[in-house]
Amino acid sequence: MIYPDNFEQKIEFFKIRQLVSDHCLSSLGKEKADEMRFSHTFEEVDVWLSQTNEFVRILQEEDAFPSDYFYDVRPVLKRVRVEGSWMEQTALFELRRSLQTINAIVAFLRRDEEESSDYPHLLALTENVVVYPEITKRIDAILDGFGQLKDNASPRLSDIRRELTSTLNGISKSLNAILRKAQAEGFVEKDVSPSMRDGRLVIPVNPSFKRKIRGIVHDESASGKTVYIEPSEVVEANNRIRELENDERREIIKILTDFTVYIRPFLPDLLESYNFLAYIDFIRAKAKFALQINAIRPVVEDKRQIDWVQAVHPLLYLSLKKQNRKV
Repeated sequence: MIYPDNFEQKIEFFKIRQLVSDHCLSSLGKEKADEMRFSHTFEEVDVWLSQTNEFVRILQEEDAFPSDYFYDVRPVLKRVRVEGSWMEQTALFELRRSLQTINAIVAFLRRDEEESSDYPHLLALTENVVVYPEITKRIDAILDGFGQLKDNASPRLSDIRRELTSTLNGISKSLNAILRKAQAEGFVEKDVSPSMRDGRLVIPVNPSFKRKIRGIVHDESASGKTVYIEPSEVVEANNRIRELENDERREIIKILTDFTVYIRPFLPDLLESYNFLAYIDFIRAKAKFALQINAIRPVVEDKRQIDWVQAVHPLLYLSLKKQNRKV
């Protein structure tokens, strides 16, 4: 046990927690920093010290350690455990990028596994991490490099988007023809172009000429000097656009739902992978803080003396900056 009970409050340890948390890359690591505690168990303290010391060496000696895309998608993974739910595109893109980071970190730490690892205590953290490269491949078949759903994510989506493009091009040609005629007759200003109102392509017209163009008035400018008319020639095509957009949304939901069904059996392993990422973020933050204050690792030689050095925590390295002091 830690004595006295209010030891942390007495030494204002919350300040240390905040300093470490500031070095975390994500809410994953910050959560671990908030949970940070003291220990009087030699083996536990020794492991913590070793993990942090190994990461200090990584920061000092390695250039290739993955440190991008530390996204916390655990809330989404927990939510989609419910049948019939699905992951939105943004969450799916974050899943893809963060899984790529997890896979890269595991590969980095396991690279010398067959021989003797340079970072054995960090390597031990990968023991329960299951890597699923096929999941990222599956996501790559759905999303492009910007996180948008690919046209060929499904045959149905490809057909819908092809018809959408064709219909929009047809509307654009019709509107431009109507606009040129209206401009020639002086009903519309020479510098105007078709615009979008309520998801429908329309023509900006001076109110005094609004009856010169057959169609539906959809909106009016704040000044009242412009009305937006949907020519009757394109009403049906605009209706078709709305139908196709609804079809597109339904197909996207179907694609995302199918993918969620695919990954649902892997959710426990995926959540464990993000727990691993949280620890890596936390240990990295401790190492960054240690380097910031030019700290060194204390040497704990006698297990029986751990009771009186229980305040020693791997993130602190205390103020032993000049030399390795033996405890």
